[in-house]
Amino acid sequence: MGDFTLIGRLGAGGMGQVFLGRSAGGRAAAVKVVKAALADDPEFRARFRQEVAALHRVGGEGTAAVLDADTEAAAPWVATEYVPGPSLHQVVESGYGPLPEATLRALAGRLAGALGAIHGAGLVHRDLKPSNILLTVDGPRIIDFGIARALETAVGSVRTSTGVVLGSPGFMSPEQVRGQRVTPAADMFSLGCVLVYAATGRLPFGSVESGPHALMFRAAEEDPDLTGVPQTLIDPVTACLAKDPQRRPTAEQLAMRTRADVDGPWLPAELLAELGRLANRILTAETPPQVAPAEGAVRESPAKRPRQSPAPPTLSTRRRWWPALAAVLALAAVATGAALVLRDGGEKDRATGGVPSATVSVSVSSSAGPRIADAFVGAWEGVIEGANELPKRVLRVEISPGSPGDKAVAYIDTDGDVQCTGRGKLLSTDADTVVVGTGQVTAGVPQGRCTPLPQQTLTVRSRDVLVWKSGGLTADFYRSAGGQNAVPDQYVGTWVPANAVYREKEVLQITQGPVGGRLVLMSVTAGMDDGTEQFCDSTFAIGAVSPVLALSPATYTAASGKGCREPSSVFFSAGRDGHLLLYSMAADAEPAEFVRKT
Repeated sequence: MGDFTLIGRLGAGGMGQVFLGRSAGGRAAAVKVVKAALADDPEFRARFRQEVAALHRVGGEGTAAVLDADTEAAAPWVATEYVPGPSLHQVVESGYGPLPEATLRALAGRLAGALGAIHGAGLVHRDLKPSNILLTVDGPRIIDFGIARALETAVGSVRTSTGVVLGSPGFMSPEQVRGQRVTPAADMFSLGCVLVYAATGRLPFGSVESGPHALMFRAAEEDPDLTGVPQTLIDPVTACLAKDPQRRPTAEQLAMRTRADVDGPWLPAELLAELGRLANRILTAETPPQVAPAEGAVRESPAKRPRQSPAPPTLSTRRRWWPALAAVLALAAVATGAALVLRDGGEKDRATGGVPSATVSVSVSSSAGPRIADAFVGAWEGVIEGANELPKRVLRVEISPGSPGDKAVAYIDTDGDVQCTGRGKLLSTDADTVVVGTGQVTAGVPQGRCTPLPQQTLTVRSRDVLVWKSGGLTADFYRSAGGQNAVPDQYVGTWVPANAVYREKEVLQITQGPVGGRLVLMSVTAGMDDGTEQFCDSTFAIGAVSPVLALSPATYTAASGKGCREPSSVFFSAGRDGHLLLYSMAADAEPAEFVRKT
């Protein structure tokens, strides 16, 4: 294709086939070749021509730059640079797991910047998802943009075809689901879904096992589950996931809100080391004497190709890097998994994951074995140290459908002066028992203080009670509320101390929202020995809602001095006459009593 030699086929999608290519100068490229049925459609070809011109204008900012294209060829094609890095899907699903908070903030800001460049060129991606985001040492790169709109124009009737919708369930905006006009705001909704996935390892509107139509319905009609998303990202992610496109931030606005320029690396050391090993394999690989084209590769007729004498060997031809690159890409295509493509009449076709598709595509889990019984699915909470009336440590676990090997259990562990959020991989399950492996910490307050939760075993005692065991501890866990309205109504509102002396010095506000949200604000004004006053404003993340409202250590948002109390976890319980009792998990002091502000 042009100056590119096609080494092997990487996969196929709604547009056509994608090949690993090498330029005459040795540069790697992803070469996308349009399928014949679309190439014969004049309307598609005209749109494809416009889109390729727009891709050139993006300029490679946070994207894979366009290297060359031929929109007039019998088989139109476009070549973009190959980005040496795994996809976000590979990293989260089958490798590292959910990303740490600092990396998430950098990911959000840089993806927003890349979308800004795409939107500025007059493009809408329309299929932003983890397999279309590659992670490199220099930052994330968005790939496979600009083609979906051309494909949509050519197959306008596809909107009315059975079971076909443009986009990927789990990451589609409500307007895409409803077949309405799509604007850059649709990409911002998809970005919100991507960030939830990167932070938690799961989709915000349910698992893929529930089916594509259920995912699309929830995206259009229901609130997302943001449990496990770091508090610093709750607000921007919530804004991106607004149902009304007009209420979502633009890419530029989100980039400003999540700016995370750091002096050091943006990726965790473990991922950087893996990228370093990949680069070493690429740079040190020897070139074999001859490479046979992969099956399915586009070949040029020998009669049309002029015979050439072999070029004299040089340093660059002795140590080509592309054979190792081909092997790495082949493994990457397999690791990403398969995609289920729904076509006219419900026909099913399989294509390698990570390749652009303008039809519904759903990741197919590679997990095998028994599924988690429905009796376990949902949120559970229990006091694992202390008593229900005076807990010292409260744990919340949320169990999702899954099979052994899936990261199906998320948890929030509120303990004294630290609150830790994490995930665990399912080891085994049957009708009565679930065994979860050692947890992986995804966030903590304060940072750097969390340790992984040991292996957990949960056994059914009754419909609403599980027996939890871990690290020599045993507790009863009870079903708990989830979703966007998890905080019991008895806690929601504005509270002041029951003691009239302190009533003007302290105000407590508790708002409705999901567990994990920073929903509690405390404002305290204290008199100092020198006669001056000092104020301390702090917020708390909710880690559990029953039998008590368990809160993280405080995060101070404003302070006029250095006399604010040391942060520790606290919890609230309902007292007599509708009062609220505040306890500190770090002390055995008498509780502070609050009443509703009138």
